Parts: sequence; structure tokens; C-alpha cells
Amino acid sequence: MGNKMGAGASSKKERKDRSHLLQTCLEHEGSVNCMAVSEDGSILATGGEDKSARIWSSKTEQCECLGVLIGHEDYVNCILIEDNFVLSGSADATIRKWDMSTLECVLIFTGHNSSINRIICTGDFVFSSSYDRTARCWDFETGEVIRVFHGHKKGVYPLVFIPSDEDDEIQNDCDIYNKDILITGSQDATAKAWSFETGECVKTFKGHTGAIMCMASDTEGKTLFTGSADNTIRSWDIMKGTQTRVFEGHQASVISLVVANKLLYSASSDHTGRCWVIEFGDCTRIYKGHKHTVIGMKLHQGMVFTGCGDNVARCFDAKSGTLKRQFVGHQFAVTCLQVVESRLFTGSVDGTMRVWDAGGIKEDTIFSNQPSPPRPSADASKRSAA
Repeated sequence: MGNKMGAGASSKKERKDRSHLLQTCLEHEGSVNCMAVSEDGSILATGGEDKSARIWSSKTEQCECLGVLIGHEDYVNCILIEDNFVLSGSADATIRKWDMSTLECVLIFTGHNSSINRIICTGDFVFSSSYDRTARCWDFETGEVIRVFHGHKKGVYPLVFIPSDEDDEIQNDCDIYNKDILITGSQDATAKAWSFETGECVKTFKGHTGAIMCMASDTEGKTLFTGSADNTIRSWDIMKGTQTRVFEGHQASVISLVVANKLLYSASSDHTGRCWVIEFGDCTRIYKGHKHTVIGMKLHQGMVFTGCGDNVARCFDAKSGTLKRQFVGHQFAVTCLQVVESRLFTGSVDGTMRVWDAGGIKEDTIFSNQPSPPRPSADASKRSAA
């Protein structure tokens, strides 16, 4: 099923290169569509257009491909790591569970009728969304379908799982959730909350006029944030199912959302990232300099890292909005990214995963002496990573 591979196809580190490039990994034979990191940060997993998933060592001096996971019949769209397993979702409408020790596929989750868009895992359960207009819940150990969440009129994209608050003893008529719930976002411009226990839709969040592209929740699981193709972000009271605020400012689709304490960060097709104060809805920072869609965003130690359709990854100071560093080298759109300690990992439509030096950025007083990014390619990413 899998073949062990070394780092023979990876270039040597170039520590003194002004682009901060440390290594280029060439193993994928098509676009790198998605990337995940293990809980301890020691393993990366990538999924690609070549129908394969791959696992990598992310903390070793040289990033090595530890194995290739072969079995999907179409491109891999989403990926995650849970314990010693990799879960990959594909356009072949299946999810596969791989043992990282043996590189063997130990389970195939079948039931969806179209491409898998997103997967999340709670440990005991796997949740998936698909273009087939449904979300599903699966038993992590057996691969058995436990629930089918059917009700959206178009494809389902982002997923958020809200565990029940066992410590919350306050119950009233508005508190419709005393059990675990799944929230789904759809191309039909709605989000829906589903009872995990019954599989029934208990609330529909209406207000957007375009597809819901991304979602996030606050740390308490009380507030839902939805980013849409209608250029807005909206916040919702999850228990009441009511809209609480509209965050306006983006000029194109909102692609990604990240919640950090009392702040909300967003990435958009309008070539910017933004920072918002959740309580008031004010935009306090705009992360500028991108020449194309901001496809992905990660927060790490007070820094905002972005991957962009202009082939460049960037790092900004989260508080000031100052562009601190550009990572130039990809030939096509940067589709996914992860930060592990002082290194940035990026995947691209150009088929490479690149490793960059992301150390010492806080000490950089101002963005300077960096190579100019290339002009944006017409071949931007068609899919953004989960």
C-alpha cells in the first residue's frame, strides 16, 4: 500500500539564501492540496493532486518523506493526523485511514456520493462534508456510518464540532443544546446546527447571501463565526441560533477564519488579511501586500503567516500589521501552510513542499532586503485547504 521513501528528491538547505528557503521537497507529482501537523509537531502529512498522501518528519534537521500512502482513486482534498493514524479525504468520495507505522490503509469510509471537502476528528468520531449536500459521522475505530446529516440544498464545506458543556447547569427555553452538536456551512448560504444524538437539524443560521466558505467558534463554544462569498463575516449565538454581528470590510470572498482569544483573523480573495475585535466588530489591522487571493492563514507566536495565490508566503506582525518577511520561491499558488517551531512549511500548486526559516522574525525591526515577489500566476489554486 505504501512505500518508504527517503529525502533523495529534496534539495539541500540553503540557509544563507535571502528567500529564507531551507529545503524543497519534490516528491509529490502534482499540486499539494492540503497539509496537517501532528499534535506534537513532529510529523507533517500532505495530500496531493497525484492521489497520494505523504508523511514527513518536521523536526529533524532535514525534512524527510517517511512514506507515501497510495490507494485513493482521485486527488486528495483534505487531511488530518489523529494519534498514529492519518485520515485523508478525496475527490473519489472516500475517506481512508492509514497506519503511520506500517503505511497501510486500515479502513475505507464509504458512503458519500461526491468529493470529500472537509474532515474533522474528535477522537472517537470522524465528521466529513461533501459536495453531495450531506455531512456524515463515522466511528473512528470501525469506519461505520453513525449519522447522515441531510438538509442542505447545495454542497457542504466547513465543519465545526461543539461538545456539550457538562459544567453548564443553566438551562432555559433558549438553550436548545444540552448535547454535542455539529455545525455545517454550505454553498446554499446557510449554516446548520445538528444534534449529534438524533442527527436532526436543530437550527438554521440564515443571513448570508453567498456560499459559506469557512467557519470558526470561540473557545467557549458559544459563538459561531461564518465567512462567506458575500464578502462578510457574521457571528451567531449558537444556543439561540440568532445573528449577533456583521463584520464588513472585505471586498471579496472570505476564505479562512482563525479565532485567537478576543480577536478574529480572516483571509480573503480581496488580497488582504484582517484582524477584528470580536466584541465590537471593529477591524483593527489589515495585512496588505498580497497580489492575489489569501488562501491560508496561521497564527504563531504573535505572527500571522499567510499563503497566497501570488505564489508567495508572508509573515506579518499580528499587532502592528507590519509585513516582516516574504518567502519567495514557489512557481504557483501557495495552497496550504503549517508552522512548526522556527520553520514554515508550504505546499503549492507547483507540486513542491518547501521548508523555510521562520526564526528571528520578531527581531526584524522592519521588512527590508527581501527579494521582490514574482508577478502573480494566472494559474491560481482552484481549491483551498481546510
